[in-house]
Amino acid sequence: MLKEKLHIFGILGCVLCVVGSTTIVLHAPQERTIESVAEVWDLATEPAFLSYAAIVLAATFVLIYYFIPRYGQTHIMVYIGVCSLVGSLSVMSVKALGIALKLTFSGMNQLIYPQTWLFTIVVVACIVTQMNYLNKALDTFNTAVVSPIYYTMFTSLTILASVIMFKDWDRQNPTQIVTEMCGFVTILSGTFLLHKTKDMVDGLPPTLPVRIPKHEDDGAEGIPLRSAEGIPLRSPRATESFRSTL
Repeated sequence: MLKEKLHIFGILGCVLCVVGSTTIVLHAPQERTIESVAEVWDLATEPAFLSYAAIVLAATFVLIYYFIPRYGQTHIMVYIGVCSLVGSLSVMSVKALGIALKLTFSGMNQLIYPQTWLFTIVVVACIVTQMNYLNKALDTFNTAVVSPIYYTMFTSLTILASVIMFKDWDRQNPTQIVTEMCGFVTILSGTFLLHKTKDMVDGLPPTLPVRIPKHEDDGAEGIPLRSAEGIPLRSPRATESFRSTL
């Protein structure tokens, strides 16, 4: 639709992303059966996940009130760190809200539980915070750099939060876990390849900036320079030495 053409590395990056995603989906653990949103609330209030949530909130506040005013314009990890940390909580809340709505549509009304509305508030707050700082990161830094770093951090923290809250890996053997990690690394490789080669055209590498070598002052001294009219010129250090002699 956009009349854009994919070069060979773009096609390879897309294939890697698809293969990695398929690998993760095929070896993903089966979701446990949840009967009510109260059960999700019990999982979210266990000591392990509460500790994770407390660490995430503390790190987020430190990044927002200490690091962003000082390093937000120079260090890309500051904005992305806030987005990724808050994003891991938002995914867990969205999953809980999705379960509540699924059960409600199937005939078991979950809107009567206060936990459903609490999860809704958390979802809205996390998404607003996440989008705010993601836009700041995109306005400040190059999108080609922000996207792969944010994807990596956000996905990694989301997987960690899911493992802590839902204990997904308790029902898997080591082979399945290693396969999922290999699929995740494959997706990261495809994403990196897409963004690294996005400026390539017809298989040619992107135009690299030409670095003009600096002339050392010691080597320039005594070497006559010429202007456009052919008039001999002196190097800056030679001129300074001539003036000091006068």
